Amino acid sequence: MSITTYYTATSLDGFIADEKHSLEWLFRQDHDGDGPLNHDGFFARIGAVVMGSSTYEWVLRHEGGRWPYQLPAWVLTTRGLPEADGDLRFAQGDIRPVHGEMTAAAGGKDLWIVGGGDVAGQFADAGLLDEIVVYVAPVTLGGGAPLLPRELDLQLEELARNRDFACARYSVVGPVEHTDSMSHGGPRSQ
Repeated sequence: MSITTYYTATSLDGFIADEKHSLEWLFRQDHDGDGPLNHDGFFARIGAVVMGSSTYEWVLRHEGGRWPYQLPAWVLTTRGLPEADGDLRFAQGDIRPVHGEMTAAAGGKDLWIVGGGDVAGQFADAGLLDEIVVYVAPVTLGGGAPLLPRELDLQLEELARNRDFACARYSVVGPVEHTDSMSHGGPRSQ
């Protein structure tokens, strides 16, 4: 059975891109490409990817207009986008049929939500997000694109350091269930 993973990096204050949609802050951080929770090890198990329109445009700019993925890719968008050579499918609306198509195309391999946070949130809203792998960079941005603009309960499955990054893998438990923490022995304000 395929696992759907949101694998990304974030600033310490929870942003995946700064207010100018730049990732310059990320690329100046040191990491070990063979270290814990590394991209190549993760990517080896991926059979299909999905991303939003802003991530798609960033990838094209960053790759000089070339499409870097040699596997089926979905781009969620409500606007016209430039096309690139590759196995690309543009979609909008309900995420459930997209997930079904991705799962079929992945041939038993896993699914990667490349970005952004709202795309991962749509999968979470539909109960289709299984895990989150996040690299936390030692930088704060003060604003930008949020990591995941949803309230989710997660369970820590793996925690490591990869040079400059704190790395964590979480399984998704589900939406946050709100309770009155004062009456249930939770944290108390002073």
